[in-house]
Amino acid sequence: MRAETQNTVEDIRKSLKLLAQRMNWETAEFRLEEFNARVEDPELWNDPEGAQKLMRERQALLDSIDTYKGISRDLDDNIELIELGEMENDADVIREAEAALSSLRETAAAKELEALLDGEADANDTFLEINAGAGGTESCDWASMLARMYVRWAEKKGYKVELQSESAGDEAGIKSAAYKISGHNAYGWLKSESGVHRLVRISPYDSAAKRHTSFSSVWVYPVVDDNIEIEVNPSDIRVDTYRSSGAGGQHVNTTDSAVRITHIPTGIVVTSSEKSQHQNRDIAMKALKSRLYQMELDRRTADINAAHEAKGDAGWGNQIRSYVLQPYQMVKDLRTGHETSDTKGVLDGDLDGFMAATLALNVAGKSRAEAQGDD
Repeated sequence: MRAETQNTVEDIRKSLKLLAQRMNWETAEFRLEEFNARVEDPELWNDPEGAQKLMRERQALLDSIDTYKGISRDLDDNIELIELGEMENDADVIREAEAALSSLRETAAAKELEALLDGEADANDTFLEINAGAGGTESCDWASMLARMYVRWAEKKGYKVELQSESAGDEAGIKSAAYKISGHNAYGWLKSESGVHRLVRISPYDSAAKRHTSFSSVWVYPVVDDNIEIEVNPSDIRVDTYRSSGAGGQHVNTTDSAVRITHIPTGIVVTSSEKSQHQNRDIAMKALKSRLYQMELDRRTADINAAHEAKGDAGWGNQIRSYVLQPYQMVKDLRTGHETSDTKGVLDGDLDGFMAATLALNVAGKSRAEAQGDD
């Protein structure tokens, strides 16, 4: 077998190893038998909600088992074909089997990534907030570039993107923006994007054409669905209404319809500025519950978060990625070391490679400090 083909086989086996690890392969068949036995219980549907949850869990396990077995079978079959082709000196058989293995590697890699998205809220929709850092117009422009990047990424995924609120910059760009992104695994993919993003470029707003460094922060948190109970004490919140900014002229919004909710114990503030005040309150409450849920997730992983924050000062300690447009072209993730010179592609939404690298890093169990120390 050629060295290149052997490398392909090894890549597929690595993907299979991770798939087995994520589904706990040693007990998977036994757990499926238990699910099947419970499904046959005639009293199962006395609790429709519990029954639906059971059926979803059973189907997810069944799909994982079928995927693992299918990839394993195809791997073994094509290895045997290559060995047979080499014995009989049949170049056509070898070529077809090698092509099948290359395709199988792509399939296995895609399934590997899906397997990494198994967190408690990974399958949920997500809220995405972008805030310009210090630096005036430069940072506001950078925040708008990030907003465009994530919208492009979401659209390529086939996700639904809804603008929840936006604050325009004084001269250009945006001071802040909040989006709701809906689609399967939206939060699971985007959760790794939370942090400070740094841009280095020749400023289009500087007549001296000097190089500028700008910072903007991204915050991602899951939309809390009906399966996750978050209680908010009415006495813990303050609800303010204010006038939404409209399009101007005859279309200007003249009612105090926008809603701002402040959660007093934590200081969390959420806003929504749709046309309906009732709709805004509902959207803002969902956003607040999602923020509180994200805080709980962060609390559960406090040790990891502490390690992430331990390196550098407040401005740089949260930095996760650098986008350098001058004097060279490079986007580099500081947690994983993943990088590319295709800056245009990244800013047009080509982010899957960065997200996948971070997901794999989380599975490896390394902190940011350890990952940076490995560079």
